[in-house]
Parts: sequence; structure tokens; C-alpha cells
Amino acid sequence: MLTIRLARVGKVNKAQYKIVLQEKTVAPGGRHVEILGSYDPHSKKAVLKEEKIKYWISKGAQLSDTVHNLFSSKGLITEKKRVVKLPTKKAEEAPAGEIKTEEIKTQNSAEEKQNDTEKVEEAKVEEVKSETKIAEAPVVETKPEEVKVEEPPKTE
Repeated sequence: MLTIRLARVGKVNKAQYKIVLQEKTVAPGGRHVEILGSYDPHSKKAVLKEEKIKYWISKGAQLSDTVHNLFSSKGLITEKKRVVKLPTKKAEEAPAGEIKTEEIKTQNSAEEKQNDTEKVEEAKVEEVKSETKIAEAPVVETKPEEVKVEEPPKTE
């Protein structure tokens, strides 16, 4: 099936697009049947070959959502604009040996509960210590005793 869509050209951070007619299965930058125009999104300027575009639409070529909206705004077609849906990043299915996200959530909640109980227990211990007022013994520093080493008598 033939489709009319955008093929990106131009420099980094300065995109420009060719409006091309190509097979739906071919990559957008790949082999095309015909170039039908160009579009500069920065200046919103579009150069379109209207006769060829209408010819290919009459032959059954499909329009991508973005091209459909562009042609609708330029008055080439009379249909309403389409809502362009950006693809969402789906969570990949975990292999059989790995933990799934639901299991991770339950593990995290169990760990949080355990941490909360440990904090409560520590608070109780601190409370008991403050109530009993455990007297700490003063620290006394002692100096090590000096050891005299006797030298053996000298023999001549």
C-alpha cells in the first residue's frame, strides 16, 4: 500500500522534511516512489506539488496523520484534522525468571512496613532509656606505666 508521509532531512536541531510517496513497509528515509513536496517546521513553510498529491490520493494513497493535518491546514483536503497519537513506552513483559512489577511493589511495601516497625521499636528503646536515666560511668584515661629495661652488663 502506498502512503504519503514525511522523511526527515536537514541538520541536527534544524529539521526539514520531504513529503514523499512510498510503500508503507519501507523506512521513511528509504526508497521512495516520488517526492511530493517539502516542509520546514521552524518557519511553517510548505512547498507542495498539489496536482501530484491529488492524483495519488485519488489512486488510493493513504496519508500519515501528520501529513493529513498539514494538508488539511493548507486547504488541500477538506477533512478534519486527526489527533496525532505518540507511541507510549509499554512495560516489556518480564521473562519467566524475573520479577514482575506488581511483585516488586508488594516487596517494597513489605520492606516499608518492616522499616516502620523497626523505627517504632527503636523509638520505644530510646524512650525506655530516657525514663530509666541510665548513669553512664565517667571515662577515666590512664597513662601506661613506664617500663624500665635493664641493659646486660658489658663484658670486655
